[in-house]
Amino acid sequence: MDKKRVVLCPNPYKDEGLEVTEQARALLENAGFEVCISPEYLDGDLLLPAEGADFCALEDVIDGAELVVSLGGDGTIMHTARRMIGHLVPIIGVNLGTIGFLAELERGDIARLITAARGSYTPSPRMMLEVELERGGEIIFSDYALNDVALHGITQTIHMLARGDGRRMLDFSGDGLVVATPTGSTAYSMSAGGPLVEPTAENLILTPICAHALAARSFVLAPDRVVTVDIRCIRGRSAIISVDGGRFDVHDGDVLHVKKSRHQTLLAHVGSKAFYDIVFEKLGERK
Repeated sequence: MDKKRVVLCPNPYKDEGLEVTEQARALLENAGFEVCISPEYLDGDLLLPAEGADFCALEDVIDGAELVVSLGGDGTIMHTARRMIGHLVPIIGVNLGTIGFLAELERGDIARLITAARGSYTPSPRMMLEVELERGGEIIFSDYALNDVALHGITQTIHMLARGDGRRMLDFSGDGLVVATPTGSTAYSMSAGGPLVEPTAENLILTPICAHALAARSFVLAPDRVVTVDIRCIRGRSAIISVDGGRFDVHDGDVLHVKKSRHQTLLAHVGSKAFYDIVFEKLGERK
């Protein structure tokens, strides 16, 4: 009988020397699983203890895998999710960062990976965004986001006109605008004053950042809405879009298109905590 496969996707900048990764590998192999390691952000300038031959390209091992383990912070989970577009294999995160809102486990909980790898978890499907940037009538950039896409000026305000299905919603100057998924509602959107939305919901959440307009408020939209944002009056100023942390420069007259993606991310939930419990645990104290 073939062994069930688990793929470990560590962030070497968070897991120094891949110490936690090697612990997870040993635990899972001793439990009878085939383990493959496919590091994130590996650019050749890190000295790692494992031999290069031990590393696998994710695209070569993802089909047929039972579980993907992301070892790092929330950014590592988002990076893993984007690498897995088109492969609905459950991801479980081991938090080696700070808040770790998306991570299911802390480093002291890695023995619970065996339970998850055996299929004892609750699937938590998460909506993703499809993002395109149009310039001069052509799409010059496209990507996917699990958390959000943020448009913001650098050091100076910019002007934005946001539409939903072609109908005007927001027309304002400010620092920027966040379009978030429910999963991303606890991140940048929340910091900018947006609502918290249960992560398994399906909505697009628009939140202005430091708007110079009293009427500029967050919108929670149905999942079939298509959001377009006209980027105006930059005139030589610097502005960017940030898609789950990755950045791309924008110019005056560019148009940002955001809609629900046909792809999803599937997270594995092995605990008993509800979304509300996690919110108060990670983001504040419950009295």
